[in-house]
Amino acid sequence: MSETYKEHKSGERPAGGPGPGFGRGPMGGQMGMPVQKAKDFKGTLKRLLGYLKPRRFQLLAVFFMAILSTLFSIVSPKILGKATTSLFEGIMMKLRHVPGAQVDFKYILHIILILVGLYLISAFFGYIQQFIMAGVAQKTVFDMRNDINDKLAHLPLKYFDSSTHGEILSRVTNDVDNIATTLQQSMTQLITSAVTIVGVVLMMLTISPAMTLIAAITLPLSFLVTAGIAKRSKKYFSAQQKELGELNGHVEEMYAGHKIVKAFGHEDKSIDKFNEINERLYNAGWKAQFVSGLIMPLMNFISNIGYVFVCVVGGIFVMQKSIEIGDVQAFIQYSRQFTWPIVQTANIANIIQSTVASAERVFEILDEIEETPDSKDAEVIQFPRGKVKFQNVKFGYKEDVILIENMNIDVKQGQTIAIVGPTGAGKTTLVNLLMRFYELNDGKITVDGVDIRDIKRGDLRTIFGMVLQDTWLFNGTIRDNIAYSREGATGEEIVRAAKASHADHFIRTLPDGYDTIINEEASNLSQGEKQLLTIARAILANPAILILDEATSNVDTRTELLIQKAMLALMKGKTSFVIAHRLSTIRDADLILVMNNGSVIEKGNHNELLDKDGFYADLYNSQFKGANLENEAV
Repeated sequence: MSETYKEHKSGERPAGGPGPGFGRGPMGGQMGMPVQKAKDFKGTLKRLLGYLKPRRFQLLAVFFMAILSTLFSIVSPKILGKATTSLFEGIMMKLRHVPGAQVDFKYILHIILILVGLYLISAFFGYIQQFIMAGVAQKTVFDMRNDINDKLAHLPLKYFDSSTHGEILSRVTNDVDNIATTLQQSMTQLITSAVTIVGVVLMMLTISPAMTLIAAITLPLSFLVTAGIAKRSKKYFSAQQKELGELNGHVEEMYAGHKIVKAFGHEDKSIDKFNEINERLYNAGWKAQFVSGLIMPLMNFISNIGYVFVCVVGGIFVMQKSIEIGDVQAFIQYSRQFTWPIVQTANIANIIQSTVASAERVFEILDEIEETPDSKDAEVIQFPRGKVKFQNVKFGYKEDVILIENMNIDVKQGQTIAIVGPTGAGKTTLVNLLMRFYELNDGKITVDGVDIRDIKRGDLRTIFGMVLQDTWLFNGTIRDNIAYSREGATGEEIVRAAKASHADHFIRTLPDGYDTIINEEASNLSQGEKQLLTIARAILANPAILILDEATSNVDTRTELLIQKAMLALMKGKTSFVIAHRLSTIRDADLILVMNNGSVIEKGNHNELLDKDGFYADLYNSQFKGANLENEAV
């Protein structure tokens, strides 16, 4: 089961992964959504802030710009109130028929021009704030991605074998993107909200402490309502995520195996299950959205009650001439400005929880134990001959579970070594140790008399060429895929390698020949064609030692015979390790190693091993007998 499918089935999402559009609360936030929390919030947050430390001066500039932007924005309602007061007084004097009474439109126009200037200045400082913060956020995640990339390059193969690709990709992409989004958007919102709250409170106090107290009374009620609804909606959002995971998992599974579903006539059953899960998702989603949707109407209701009290008390104060009518208008604007930053801050707190959880997942990768560093005094084999020796080799993927014990093999230059045995015998492990993908527990492996631990991994691996049963081709031209094994290979050399592997003919039948683009899944080539290209790649590399994992298992019989001829030419004079599944293909090997349970239990050439009438003879005869039974059945 794939990692993606497991995530879907459990209803969990990688931190930072985009949720469905209908799974979010009001104001585009995560109100009511189940938030993933970090195990060590303080420690992870401190470490994340460490990435921001080199850019502390830019952050100070952001904070300063936020203060200036908010300051010019905050004083605007107070000044607008002056215009309202002037307009109100002029109209009231006209209504009383005061001689010479008129509205001072010149003063009001002057106020409007000042306000336009203030808003422009506020927007200008807000623009600079966003510009600086965008640079800070992107540079921070740029450094983080570099650290992750460097770390992944130094992690042992054991880490990738024990971690699913989906999980690693989720941490490297989704989690880092979540951090970037929070730094760029939520951080500026948090700073602006904090400055706005402080500024608005101060302005409200300058107008009327009593009215400020009335406005503040509604806040606890707003928090109680929000918390109560969020708590109730959380279970519905959790159920929605669970059902969404079930639905996605079902769809992925059905599309992946749609041929099998159709072949066995289970379309109706698949549709019925989809409808059943979809119905549950609808019910959970409807309830989640309805309950969380109550937050805004109720908060507006509470806010409006607050406005009523403010207006009543403000009207009384105006009648008592303790404040002006424009101050009441300004105060109502401040009350509205006061509520939003508090709600926004509470929402950002949830986002920060999720972001710190994402950071923790990223830091878990950065804290993984790296592979043993290459020796500083590493040796270089200038002209490798291909002599390989295993001396008392001991190895286990886990310290307490030893797979290979006291292995001794002496391979001469140019020999073809076949490795046979049942599944799990340790054949691929032997290759992993040769390439130094894993470190030995004890003993040593030498190439041309040099311990492989004394050779840089990169230099060691250039000595080997690999053709595996599982082909790997990347999205690019056929020419680039063949040339992948040798930098600077010429067009003639690429064609020569393709001809040697008998791939040239089918390549030239393609519309664009060697410039044909292989898609991401390489689904525009047959399995046999893909294998031919990987063999051409190995031929082009011209290594001293070859590792062949039943390279011809995925091609037709005619092509297999041609490839075997090409392989014999390629292997001439080279040391070759052939992992064989069909024993008929390795009868001409110089040495056959028969492995079982991690140990070499028999060795010799084909005839010698048959004469021993042991494990190899049983394997060979069982395959030969199976082939005869198939022929008889035909």
